[in-house]
Amino acid sequence: MDHLSKLENQSIYILREAQNKFDRLAMLWSIGKDSTVLLWLARKAFFGHVPFPLVHVDTTYKIPSMIEYRDRLCKEWNLKLVVGRNDEVLKSGVTYPGGKATRVECCGTLKKDALKQILDKHRFTGVIVGVRRDEEPTRAKERYFSPRDKNMEWNVDDQPPEFWDQFKTDFAPGAHVRIHPLLHWTELNVWEYIERENIPVIPLYFANGAGERYRSLGCHPCTSPIKSHARTVAEIIAELRLTKTPERSGRAQDKESEDAFEKLRRDGYM
Repeated sequence: MDHLSKLENQSIYILREAQNKFDRLAMLWSIGKDSTVLLWLARKAFFGHVPFPLVHVDTTYKIPSMIEYRDRLCKEWNLKLVVGRNDEVLKSGVTYPGGKATRVECCGTLKKDALKQILDKHRFTGVIVGVRRDEEPTRAKERYFSPRDKNMEWNVDDQPPEFWDQFKTDFAPGAHVRIHPLLHWTELNVWEYIERENIPVIPLYFANGAGERYRSLGCHPCTSPIKSHARTVAEIIAELRLTKTPERSGRAQDKESEDAFEKLRRDGYM
């Protein structure tokens, strides 16, 4: 069995375990490459049908083509979508870049707090997320089944052991569990799998006429494209095999302070 098939099998096993263990399960869909690969794997795991809703946290600052892509795939693949938005904060005018909030504070209110509102409203106890260990150092501390307490906080120093595909899925009342089926994948693996499966990804990942493309997608005020001439998936794969630049180098909120992203994730950020 080739390496992509091994990765796929492990991820499908985790998805099926999550569906078996959690009565109220959802999957976060950021519209990026990782969560779209995760969506593809879910369709494979459940024979073309996704048995749980997708959750998209809408900050209203996404690039418009991302929303167009989201709505088109939902229609084509018959997906149930739950959209969350922190309208109260948006109406207050404090969000970055026009308001007084920093980028990190803005992420906290528009993403983390909006997610908590969705979890509270729909009472989801399991949330599938497209986190990978290689993407960012804080994410390397995750488990496949990782608990968040009733306030969505993550105790990074007290993570359950996971040996021989034995996962802890029962936690304290009020907690929810983040499930990470892509934890063992790399960015290169993701693009190799996209190429093998011919998965439709948003065109923002491919170089435009100015020689730029997005490597990681987020809100447009805080996300910058990279210099690149990769116009196909094969060219992206070739580029990744040579680059030394971090994947999230275009995400400005990561750079506000040395531990900004870890603080966000400890507080419940994706």
